[in-house]
Amino acid sequence: MKKVLIIEDNELNMKFIREVLRRRSYTVIEAYDGEDGVALALQALPDLILMDINMPHMGGVAALKKIKQMAPLQHTPVIALTAYAMEGDREKFINEGFIDYIAKPISIGILMETVERILK
Repeated sequence: MKKVLIIEDNELNMKFIREVLRRRSYTVIEAYDGEDGVALALQALPDLILMDINMPHMGGVAALKKIKQMAPLQHTPVIALTAYAMEGDREKFINEGFIDYIAKPISIGILMETVERILK
């Protein structure tokens, strides 16, 4: 079973993503802010990370930079989850180092297509 770390501070978004992934037999690990997410990523070594951009203590971009500096996590794909859905935002997040981008509100179809494509 593939292991997915969700780093998301919104309880409803976390619950939604957790349930969608668990129904498709993914192991789900959860963190509610960037600092905890970075620590948990290093401990759990997930196959994929879904990361909110705006979080308390440490935002998604800062957390991504820390994750990519850790040797065991350098090649772990990280998908940005964000309400920013303006033209150019996707490219901005890809340029920051995210492998992909999912706009909120999150669609089950887009979530699963993106996760499955990356984890193939």
